Amino acid sequence: MAVTDEAIEKIKGMIVSGALRPGDRLPKESELAAELGLSRNSLREAVRALSLIRILDVRQGDGTYVTSLDPQLLLEALGFVVDFHRDDTMLEFLAVRRILEPAATAMAASRISEEQLDVLEARLDALGGDPSVEELVACDLEFHRGIGRGCGNSVLCSLLDGLSGPATRARVWRGLDRRDAVGRTLREHRAILGALRDRDAEAARSWATVHIASVEQWLRSAR
Repeated sequence: MAVTDEAIEKIKGMIVSGALRPGDRLPKESELAAELGLSRNSLREAVRALSLIRILDVRQGDGTYVTSLDPQLLLEALGFVVDFHRDDTMLEFLAVRRILEPAATAMAASRISEEQLDVLEARLDALGGDPSVEELVACDLEFHRGIGRGCGNSVLCSLLDGLSGPATRARVWRGLDRRDAVGRTLREHRAILGALRDRDAEAARSWATVHIASVEQWLRSAR
């Protein structure tokens, strides 16, 4: 095992065992290196790596802390990685969304509030008939993000957010024939919204599946 990897595993072990808890400050570098049997250089590299994936927070002049370890924070790295995927793997990411998003939408049917639904409807109403790619991306992102928040599961919400952030959605929209895509997408969004207002979990699940499948179909036909 590479020295830095060993250092990462040892710090991870301290967090998993509870020796270090969310919000705790790590011991001084020299003390922690001695305690873990590591060189200060390998410890420093491990801290840098763990800070990149939001496990640790390095505060200049103050020390290094364990973050909140909140799922949304930790899964931000997923969105960063997904933005680098190649066009030929876009359908694979959509296939994962087709598994997760209908489930989240069905869960939201019994949990999302009327106020949250009103916000989603207002967002659709404000889009207009001839939106730009940027406006479409923002609306699509907020619509699905709002449903994710309404499902009541922060891990599932964060996974979905990471799987299709703004950069990925923009690449999808630019590959579609917008004349058909805009109207069809808005109809599907409103159908999902209607099912959520009716508290019909199975209809919400079905419309979410149709919605993702439509995007997949467009992308396959454009290849």
